[in-house]
Amino acid sequence: VKEEKAKKGSYPCVVHSCRKKCLLLNDVVLIIATLHTGFSRTAKAFEMILVGRFLEGIAAGRTPHCSMVM
Repeated sequence: VKEEKAKKGSYPCVVHSCRKKCLLLNDVVLIIATLHTGFSRTAKAFEMILVGRFLEGIAAGRTPHCSMVM
């Protein structure tokens, strides 16, 4: 595994685990959020919508940091 040097402005998450792994983890969070939101109607639980929206917000906030050009 090639070790990449941290450039100015790079975040430790991106440098340590590379961009692809960080984006894949972000996709997993988005899939879990979508499932919570989608199954909330079946479960008749409003709280699942809140959890799903919260996770979507976390994933949306992480996306610019994970996709930065190194």
